[in-house]
Amino acid sequence: MSKEKSLVVVVGPTAVGKTSLAIRLAQHYGTSIVSADSRQFYRQLTIGTAKPSTEERRQAPHYFIDSHSIEETYSAGDFEREALTLLEKLFQTQDVVIVVGGSGLFIKALCEGLDELPTAPKPIRDALNHRLVQDGLGPLQDYLKKIDPQGYEQLDVENPQRVIRALEVFESSGRPMSSFLKAETAKRPFKCITVGINRPREELYELINNRVDVMMDKGLLAEVEQLLPYRSKPALLTVGYKELFSYLDGDLSLVEAVAKIKQNSRRYAKRQITWFKKHGNTQWFAPTAFDHIIQWVDEQL
Repeated sequence: MSKEKSLVVVVGPTAVGKTSLAIRLAQHYGTSIVSADSRQFYRQLTIGTAKPSTEERRQAPHYFIDSHSIEETYSAGDFEREALTLLEKLFQTQDVVIVVGGSGLFIKALCEGLDELPTAPKPIRDALNHRLVQDGLGPLQDYLKKIDPQGYEQLDVENPQRVIRALEVFESSGRPMSSFLKAETAKRPFKCITVGINRPREELYELINNRVDVMMDKGLLAEVEQLLPYRSKPALLTVGYKELFSYLDGDLSLVEAVAKIKQNSRRYAKRQITWFKKHGNTQWFAPTAFDHIIQWVDEQL
């Protein structure tokens, strides 16, 4: 095994079993786990983001869990900078670090770097966020498709943060975001070894549906009620939160809201799989194939 520093990146759809695999890998290699989940950073978002439990976090050191407040704006670029600083420290004593998450853009930022994009003035960002709250995501998606069809095809357009960021770039520069994107990959002092895990569709969808039921039993509705003052934050305009806000607004019954969470979670899982198959050099396994995963990772190290 070489002494080159390596990130073993665990990716896959929601509810597939990434957390348990990452913990087993961290224990096997005697190392730490860096979360690349765009919502688990926030201390106030716990049940709806399926954070690793206290017991799971005891089994291996975790970073970027509960690291920020929902009151902060935290972008993929912020994560890239902070995670690279952390990895520099971790690699002083470890040759392998585990990264786990379903947020493709955050993993891309860490492994490949992001393109330098214009920073939008606050009034532009505030106006777009106001439109999102007032009119919903649909009109903003239509606007993006009109002004940047290429970017529309490349982005996860169901993610409000991604759509707003693309529109910020256009409105502050007059150029579509896709015109700023380069094919160059940033040089890193480590290599990324990407392990994808997936399950048969019916099995995955059953796991997703069961997870939503467990979240509700654990008190997801009460968590959402406590987050009402922050409901316009992009991280809360996502699956599991937006549907229950609609329930609290009287637009859906609770049964309808829970059904919507399950449906939207299944759709999100499908988009995650599509993203990870398109981006990066991912080797796919069943979550239970631990010995095969270890054998393959060892061959890459």
